[in-house]
Amino acid sequence: MSTTDFQLSAGSCKRLQTAPQADDAVYDAPHTIQFLSIKKVNSTGANGGPLERYRIIVSDGIHFIQAMLATQLNPLVNDQTIARNTVAVIEKSTCNTVQGKKLIIVLSLRVVGLAPDKIGQPVQLDSHSVASETPAPAVAASRPTPAAVGPSSAAPAQAVPAPSRPPAPTQRGRTSVYPIEGLSPYQNNWTIKARVTQKSDMKTWSNQRGEGKLFNVTFMDETGEIRATAFNMIADELYPQLQEGKVYYVSKARVNLAKKKFSNLSNDYELGLEKGTEIEECHDTAGLPVMKYNFVPLAGLLEVQKDSTCDVIGVVKDASPLSHITSKATQREIPKRELTLVDKSSFSVRLTLWGKQAEQYNAEENVVTAFKGVRVGDFGGRSLSMVSTSTMQVNPDIPECFDLRGWYDSQGAQTNFHAHSNLNPTTSMGFRHDELKSLDDVKQAGFGMPDRPEYFSTRATIMHIKADNLSYPACPTAQCNKKVTEIGGVWRCEKCDKSFEGPEHRYIMSMSVADYSGQAWLQGFNEVGTTVFGMTANELLEIKDRDEEQFNLVIHKAMCSTYNFSCRAKQDTFNEQTRIRYGISRIYPLNYREEANRLKDLLYSSWAR
Repeated sequence: MSTTDFQLSAGSCKRLQTAPQADDAVYDAPHTIQFLSIKKVNSTGANGGPLERYRIIVSDGIHFIQAMLATQLNPLVNDQTIARNTVAVIEKSTCNTVQGKKLIIVLSLRVVGLAPDKIGQPVQLDSHSVASETPAPAVAASRPTPAAVGPSSAAPAQAVPAPSRPPAPTQRGRTSVYPIEGLSPYQNNWTIKARVTQKSDMKTWSNQRGEGKLFNVTFMDETGEIRATAFNMIADELYPQLQEGKVYYVSKARVNLAKKKFSNLSNDYELGLEKGTEIEECHDTAGLPVMKYNFVPLAGLLEVQKDSTCDVIGVVKDASPLSHITSKATQREIPKRELTLVDKSSFSVRLTLWGKQAEQYNAEENVVTAFKGVRVGDFGGRSLSMVSTSTMQVNPDIPECFDLRGWYDSQGAQTNFHAHSNLNPTTSMGFRHDELKSLDDVKQAGFGMPDRPEYFSTRATIMHIKADNLSYPACPTAQCNKKVTEIGGVWRCEKCDKSFEGPEHRYIMSMSVADYSGQAWLQGFNEVGTTVFGMTANELLEIKDRDEEQFNLVIHKAMCSTYNFSCRAKQDTFNEQTRIRYGISRIYPLNYREEANRLKDLLYSSWAR
């Protein structure tokens, strides 16, 4: 294909460079141009890593100008869909003023083809050529077959609706509406029109300088995202006003350098919401995407650096019951729930929800869920965790969701998935359906030998409980749990240096369990006993002191009950005898509906054929 097979829109560069910001007829019109140069610009993202930005030189055959690619078009450069001498149609664009110079930002384009060389003899557009040159527009030839390329089709990792240029070039009163990507500390009298995609809970802080409260939100338009934070009285005023999913005009906020350790957005700047900040709800939401994603397949999580953040989408194959852990820093109980995600890469991964998200999670089984900004950990090979800036969307209205839904319903439900935790089974404490082992499997595999703990998941039935020495007297102080001794009618805790009228007994369980393959002894502590007996150790001891027959009945009723166990195998030595002890890390009562659905899935899997 020769250069004569292409016809550029002569005069487009001048129209783009000279059009007022409010001239939608120019920025929304198609312009057939040629890329003369594509150069990566060094920048640092919000996570401290490199942020890819591309400066381009575009030509209409007569003039050439400098411009920038919107970041959602970066994949077109990375996969070489566009390169030097590529001819394309700019379908949507916007502009921004940087240090007194006008800069065109390309938001959407359609590739026409690759020319063998530069078309025409274009010269750089300057003030003299703008005043003197008035070429007529030309139309691109229809001979090459165009390939439709845009943020939603060419960059599937960033699932956003087909972009329409935001109202950046429009006027609102006397103030221009700017794209988020164009904000900087050097801009004045700007207004953005953006959607709130994430709003944090109100947080409190306390240090040597005092105490206060804050919350943050993420604003997004089709050019990018930016984080905004409000403190104290401003936070109280704005918190009820800003709602997730709604669109607002925002102006007169302070633009600061982003505090990268608090944000996972790829924006070098953030907003400080102040007393004079103006926020007005906008009911015209057309053209603004609901959420932008850059999905990483679950099989690719090993390539993602530990403690960094990423976006994932998957089918929730399993959701654990709500549990709690105690924060070492605050000594508060934190709700926790673990989800198992699967995707088309045939991998599964464990994702942890915390706080209100864990408590309020009630999605149906096998739903497609998208997660933005989740933290990657190496607990059990690779794991994911929601953080304060993460967002979760069930059944999002994006192509990736529909594609994943169709795959799972047609073949995914019968797929055998590779669990990331298999890569390091010695550090996994959660119950894993996909790693369920029989008691004989555990013994034959030599778990716990020679001298390191190993974790496993099993399902077994309680056959016998040692009824003597079921508990010990513990200190009633929160988080102490040390054994107390009775001295002169009071109970003394040496650690707390306090005395109490009575102890709080805590379970120390030793019980024999069995499955179809064999038998084993398991040891557990207070949570295990509370789950097995349905009462505290104090309540059980009161029954024993009052009525021995009723106590034996409680023990008897606990027999023959089946549970899912997450256990730790570890070798120890007692009285010069070495043995493997199996400790219970977690115990889960059976959810018979979930178990029945798993059996149904198994019957339809390739294993049953």
